[in-house]
Amino acid sequence: MKVIEFCRYTKRNGAFVLNRLNFHVEKGYITGLIGPNGSGKTTLIRAIMNLIHPDEGEVRVFGQSYRERERDIKRRIGFVYDEDVFYNHLSVKEMKKIIASFYPDWQEALFQQYLHDFQLPEQRKIHDLSKGMRMKFALAAALAHEPELLIMDEPTSGLDSVFRREVLAILSRYIEDGNRSVLFSTHISTDLERIADYIVHIRNGQLMHCGSKEELLDTYVLVKGSAEDYPAYESDGKLLRSQQTPYGFEGLMSTADFANHPVRERVLSEKPSLDDILYYTQEGR
Repeated sequence: MKVIEFCRYTKRNGAFVLNRLNFHVEKGYITGLIGPNGSGKTTLIRAIMNLIHPDEGEVRVFGQSYRERERDIKRRIGFVYDEDVFYNHLSVKEMKKIIASFYPDWQEALFQQYLHDFQLPEQRKIHDLSKGMRMKFALAAALAHEPELLIMDEPTSGLDSVFRREVLAILSRYIEDGNRSVLFSTHISTDLERIADYIVHIRNGQLMHCGSKEELLDTYVLVKGSAEDYPAYESDGKLLRSQQTPYGFEGLMSTADFANHPVRERVLSEKPSLDDILYYTQEGR
């Protein structure tokens, strides 16, 4: 089932354009949203939340259109922002009351369990919470109404590795029943390599990949060779953006191009990371 579906979605903002996007996010999985800064990740999330409206096409969530079922759709979504969206002068308890009022399915016992697990004091003022504690509060509030879709925009940015792993463990448990989905936007690609099932890769408003994480990783080969081997790879235009040193080079190639390269036996090759793919594809060929 498609939990999110973009249908010929186009949005123009000055020179930037999300251009006729056609893709979907699978239900029951964790999908990572990746791309360099300015690629359109936040715009894409704003479109999913109907905070911006398309010039053409539409986005459907749970198979429904915002034109007809906006309130119902948003009640089924949990959202965790990287930005500070809370009233800082309120306590955790006071802020919770405001958030809970929007969700008929709010589970107070579940929220209190998260507060206990996160060691989050209910009487503490929002402005007295650390970045990590604010993220814990945002996550507890997002999950307390048991949403079918959890959208997270850079949730682990600036957090220590211990708490990042705690968040990833929570997300893994969250989708265990197969009926819940996560869309996770982050520039920390190692987090997605641990837990993501699918990847949506966007660059300059264009969809570069939408499919399984393994499909994306298998599309490319990281090539490492000596300086004298570099001309043989650079001259035919098959090598994506590379790095050179006095001792050699490193670059990215498509798996198909590498398999047919005449001097492939003279270089080292290995499976790239998501970070390698983001880095070497950010400026194209």
